[in-house]
Amino acid sequence: MNIGEAARASGVTAKMIRYYESVGLLAAKARTPAGYRVYGTQEVHSLRFIRQARRLGFLVDDIRRLLALWHDRSRASAEVKTIALEHVAELDRRIAELAEMRDTLAHLADHCHGDDRPDCPIIETLAAIDGKLGSNGCHDHDG
Repeated sequence: MNIGEAARASGVTAKMIRYYESVGLLAAKARTPAGYRVYGTQEVHSLRFIRQARRLGFLVDDIRRLLALWHDRSRASAEVKTIALEHVAELDRRIAELAEMRDTLAHLADHCHGDDRPDCPIIETLAAIDGKLGSNGCHDHDG
């Protein structure tokens, strides 16, 4: 099948298929005499695997490792679990970072009058040279 057919069968866009090939996650096994890529069921399965891994937020290097383990029938599931748990820890770190960002922004919004006055802790924080906030989430001069 051609790249368009592989895209439809896998749920991955043709552009992403080309990207996955460029970073070494996928190799088209054959080309037509005109140089077009030809994909088979194995490549479509790999594309679906990659799509699922991307949905879970895995990075390219981790997907490469997972693909290698998927194809290695003598793999140890402990390796797969280690990769997954490392990713869970990274997701937890990102969630904590997002929660902190959300809390800071909510605090700033609570302290913004939101009226005709020009002073606004949100703008002041974004414009701050040092970017540091006081213990209350506002610049020290904001109180």
